[in-house]
Amino acid sequence: MFFGLSKFFKNILPKRLFYRGLLIVAVPIVILQITISLVFFDSLWIKTNKGLTRALVSEIVTIIDIYDNENEYNKKIVTDLYNKNFSFSVRFLEDEKLPDIKVERWFSPMDRTLRRELKPKIGEHWFNTISYKEVVDLRIKFRDGVLQIFFPKERIQASSIRIFAFWITVPAILMIAVAMIFLKNQTRPITKLAQASERFGRGEEIEEFRPSGALEIRKAGLEFEKMRKRILRHLNQRSEMLSGISHDLRTPLTRIKLQLAIIKDKDLSEKISKDVDEMEKMLNEYLQFTSTGAQDKTETFNISELLDEIVSKYDNKNIEKKIAKKIYFNGRKNLITRCINNLLDNSVKYAKKISVNSEKKNSIILISIDDDGPGVDKSEFQNITKPFYKVDKSRSDSKSSVGLGLSISSDIVKSHGGDIKFNKSRLGGLKVTISLPY
Repeated sequence: MFFGLSKFFKNILPKRLFYRGLLIVAVPIVILQITISLVFFDSLWIKTNKGLTRALVSEIVTIIDIYDNENEYNKKIVTDLYNKNFSFSVRFLEDEKLPDIKVERWFSPMDRTLRRELKPKIGEHWFNTISYKEVVDLRIKFRDGVLQIFFPKERIQASSIRIFAFWITVPAILMIAVAMIFLKNQTRPITKLAQASERFGRGEEIEEFRPSGALEIRKAGLEFEKMRKRILRHLNQRSEMLSGISHDLRTPLTRIKLQLAIIKDKDLSEKISKDVDEMEKMLNEYLQFTSTGAQDKTETFNISELLDEIVSKYDNKNIEKKIAKKIYFNGRKNLITRCINNLLDNSVKYAKKISVNSEKKNSIILISIDDDGPGVDKSEFQNITKPFYKVDKSRSDSKSSVGLGLSISSDIVKSHGGDIKFNKSRLGGLKVTISLPY
């Protein structure tokens, strides 16, 4: 039960920190204002209105008694005094009847209070509080006619309700507005830290991060900056080490090639030369894997045109393409090119028929490559993106292949915040699907 309630509240609560903080500030303010309003309405406003209405009804009863017992001259004097001192307008309408149309508002506190006070003290009556803006029209059955009385609404309703509503609403709005400004200033450093982390995670080059905001946020920013520098230092050391290894290995390989040229046994020379070429190719693949995206810059480019150019360079009639037009992507163009080339190289190597498709669904760019090659067993899908992993002989005929092509492609896609998946192709071979955030 409690788990279900917890899940329900998690679903309806806002996901962003700014709105959660605003909710923490705004909800108590709103609850407090509503509580104060209800207490004021119940204990002060309603009781005040009730006392005003009771006093008014007593004056009306007095007017009825005067009309019932005094002569015409005294009636006129009294009604003139009421009109002068209490803003009453009293007149007797002979041979008139009470209106049949009911205009009382059952939801109005003013109408409800007036109705409750008139009912026990006055007989048949009818009143209208909506036809006139400032006065109430009250009609009372009297003898063979109707006694009509106009009196100001302020006699039965406290005028402080508007002032109270103003002062209870405006400060609450101002407090929430100030809270929004402060919350925005507090969440901005967190947003900047998240953006910097996301960019660094994609392998983009970012400037030195300057922490700001509260002490805890500054500390998190400083730790992120220290971590970033340590990672960059480690990557630079690895690149420098591999560059040194590359230089050291290429020198003896070049010396071996020169010595092969003077060997008289041609068969032996060719065999050793092939081994040297394979070693050079393997060395290049190692360096390509370790230097993925090291110097590439992020840019916005038309990925549809890029796919079209890559497929066209193969000049292969067996490659079909169905590429959606004008899909723009913000990323590292050279890396995306290398990724697609690696995947197409695998398909061209092992398949005869290839299909390249691209489309945009909601906020995702989908690129799929199908082939009719020998395919890969489903149980191996999780392993083929591991560095130096080879599935079987059908996918690794070349001795120079070290099993880094799919690993490089997977790293490139994931560094752009995307994903790469493998499935059985409709052509019978392997289907590779790349999803990139749009």
